[in-house]
Amino acid sequence: MITAIVQYRLPSNIDLAACAAHFRNIAPGFRTVPGLIRKQFIYAEDGWAGGVYLWRTRADAEAFYSGPWLAGIRERYGMDPQIKYFETACITDNSVEAVLLPDAAE
Repeated sequence: MITAIVQYRLPSNIDLAACAAHFRNIAPGFRTVPGLIRKQFIYAEDGWAGGVYLWRTRADAEAFYSGPWLAGIRERYGMDPQIKYFETACITDNSVEAVLLPDAAE
């Protein structure tokens, strides 16, 4: 599994309320993204926002980030996002009371 942290700077007129409203509007569309396991939408007080994504494979992530999603980020925020990839060795998921051990980490 791959964790990707994606960040982009918001225009100064987008505050937490506006960002959260946008995220809540687009969140259902991520339910059908191939290879996406989970996405956390994030906002920081310094004007950066983005997501923390959990992917089945890096290829899934790269395919998504190079498609229409990238064009949308460029159009809305006028920049390319910063994307950093991490191998996910282990996940503690308290919502299901489990520790998940991805196959790649064995």
